[in-house]
Amino acid sequence: MPDKDSAGPRLQGDMLSATLLAFLKQYDAYGYELTAKMEEAGLPAFDSSALYRHLRQLEASGLVSSMWDTTASGPARRIYSLTAAGELFLKAWAGTMQAFQQVMDAAFTPPTTAKPTTKRDDTAQ
Repeated sequence: MPDKDSAGPRLQGDMLSATLLAFLKQYDAYGYELTAKMEEAGLPAFDSSALYRHLRQLEASGLVSSMWDTTASGPARRIYSLTAAGELFLKAWAGTMQAFQQVMDAAFTPPTTAKPTTKRDDTAQ
């Protein structure tokens, strides 16, 4: 995984939201578990404190819910869950990404035939 100072693409905004929601669709998780899963998936570097801020924003928006888990020994930990609204957002975002992938595929696919050239008539005015 690139270091935090690399100049590569960064995961932010709706892309970060969709990524977190996709992981939470699989199972409820703590913030540090989500950080680890994102790193395992090979996602670009991000600031983990930004991840926690983003989770709080998702909760304020109603896309995730959280509760304090006090079952383990040690300090209580906040566990996050996907809400129905979060699932709808994720479904819409997945559709957007599929459409975007088609656009990117078309942009990176070489044309099968040469582009027609348009002959310009300089005499017409």
